[in-house]
Amino acid sequence: QVQLVESGGGLVQAGGSLRLSCAASGSIISIDVMGWYRQAPGKQRELVAGIGSGGSTNYADSVKGRFTVTRDNAKNTVDLQMNSLKPEDTAVYYCNIVAVVPGAGTLRVYNYYWGQGTQVTVSS
Repeated sequence: QVQLVESGGGLVQAGGSLRLSCAASGSIISIDVMGWYRQAPGKQRELVAGIGSGGSTNYADSVKGRFTVTRDNAKNTVDLQMNSLKPEDTAVYYCNIVAVVPGAGTLRVYNYYWGQGTQVTVSS
């Protein structure tokens, strides 16, 4: 059992900032990739930012230079600092992790997990 809990969403004006946090808990042996996705109404879910176990990051072009993703391996958390927010950033933001978890017997398997999502609304 793995659960992801997101927090930090809300309503902000264009140009403002928000910090999203995601905490993973449960039977986690280790976490590989952690990231944030977002989905606006009528649109595909897209990767916003990802961060590997070694700290390498990847950002969508639309958020590059404005958003920063970080992780705390000791706490199993991943944060997304969002600055200079634009109305087009409005979406439900989902935390995602790829984790090594116990499988059958002594096996270990990779699984991916999603948070419930947190709404980010940017007004003009």
